[in-house]
Amino acid sequence: MSISGIKGMNDILPGAVEAWQHLEHEARRIFGHFGYREIRVPVAEKTELFCRSIGETTDIVEKEMYTFSDKGGTSMTLRPEGTAPVMRAFIQHKLYAQDTVNKLFYIGPMFRHERPQKGRYRQFHQIGAEVIGVDDPKIDAQLLAMLSHYFESLQVPDVALQINSLGCAECRPVYRQVLTDYLEQRLDQMCSDCQRRYTTNPLRALDCKVPGCQEATSAAPAMLDSLCTSCDEHFGQLRDYLDLLAVDFTVNPRMVRGLDYYTKTTFEMVTGSLGSQNAVAAGGRYDRLISDLGGPDLPGIGFAMGLERLALLLEGQDIAAPRPDLFIATLGKDTESAGFKLLTDLQRRGIQAEMEYSGKSLKAQLRRADKLQARYVVILGEDELQKDMVQLRDMDQSSQTEVPLSGFAENFSMSHTEG
Repeated sequence: MSISGIKGMNDILPGAVEAWQHLEHEARRIFGHFGYREIRVPVAEKTELFCRSIGETTDIVEKEMYTFSDKGGTSMTLRPEGTAPVMRAFIQHKLYAQDTVNKLFYIGPMFRHERPQKGRYRQFHQIGAEVIGVDDPKIDAQLLAMLSHYFESLQVPDVALQINSLGCAECRPVYRQVLTDYLEQRLDQMCSDCQRRYTTNPLRALDCKVPGCQEATSAAPAMLDSLCTSCDEHFGQLRDYLDLLAVDFTVNPRMVRGLDYYTKTTFEMVTGSLGSQNAVAAGGRYDRLISDLGGPDLPGIGFAMGLERLALLLEGQDIAAPRPDLFIATLGKDTESAGFKLLTDLQRRGIQAEMEYSGKSLKAQLRRADKLQARYVVILGEDELQKDMVQLRDMDQSSQTEVPLSGFAENFSMSHTEG
């Protein structure tokens, strides 16, 4: 009996992986322009990290984490999100001592035990970016400008930026009490999850997708009406800077995030192309997270994007695997070794080259070259080998010339590689 993969943990096959490579390449290119450096952290962390950062009453911690004990009895968790591990590494390695401002990004898999659905899986992949050490709203605006520029570079239509503010330690408790009082009068209309957590995490009710909860909270008070003077000014300046940078946005006063560490600025990039799972990027400010995890009192802001959902948005685009530069076809046993040596020499010089390894007919070899969409074909027969020549066929121009075999790899690579 064959062994299949785990449900919700998917293979990314050739033909699909090219879109992922494109997404990752554009992220590295654009984030680099904005001064971000890549960081790579382990896929498993101590469970305490996520309980302290995400919040013990969140759905992620309560229901969705892959948690286990190692042989030493330490509780370990496969990372459900990227910000907390990056902050742990930032604190542990004292990156704050190297520079007062740190701009970091990461790419990699995350894990949550959820019901698999389109664009949402148990192993999923994220691209994320974090800025640590700046509390000025200009950095919020710059981060959002970078995110908007990223989507523009992907030529993804129907993506819009929504922003909100979740206040701070001064004004959030005031709003939380106002919201709790409001929800208490409507508990009988709400789902069991919202009834259970309305006193511990009432903001999550505003984000609940159950129709009864959406109706019950339709007239709920907004956090924006309870902001303290500092948070209100911060949010106003953010809007002004986004206007200055010509970044389109709308204010969504119902937007909340499922992680406890968010403060002040929160945001989502949403699309109408993916049904109910409409957020393709999301994040916000987390000014107390680093100190809560035992580090210095430094502010931060960041976002994460789901690669699975981004790949769905690229399905209409023609992102093909790169075609081989050259295919080597040989005729006769004596030419195979010469062709194989030429193949490896070309590859070592940066040329994407292929050949047929099993001694098939010339016609079959040319069919494979055509299937691979090779730009050129080298034909090496016994006569060519004796004359130290090869036939070079231009597949796009349907032309063929005879060129020397000696020095071919060097000459071809010089004329067909960048730079």
